[in-house]
Amino acid sequence: MAQSTNNANKTEKTANRPVQTIRYGSVRAAIWRNIVDNGNASRSLYCVTFSRSYKDGENAWKETASFGADDLLLLAKAADEAHTWITKQRSADASAEK
Repeated sequence: MAQSTNNANKTEKTANRPVQTIRYGSVRAAIWRNIVDNGNASRSLYCVTFSRSYKDGENAWKETASFGADDLLLLAKAADEAHTWITKQRSADASAEK
């Protein structure tokens, strides 16, 4: 089961954090919001970064963008859930603009 974290309501102090994080085991999808100014209006664009956590030889946690065969299904599930979240958020953004 995925763990989800919503950071959308945090203060400006955390502006460099993802607006949503989806995790399946060691695989993480971080969703980022970028505000684009189009003259009189602005809109949000969303992008996703993927990473996998692991422990190195000294037992310290590290992250990589490399995925093994056993990670691929988890990566696909995280990508699917990220897509669903972005689709819903775009709809909510459009409703808020009206």
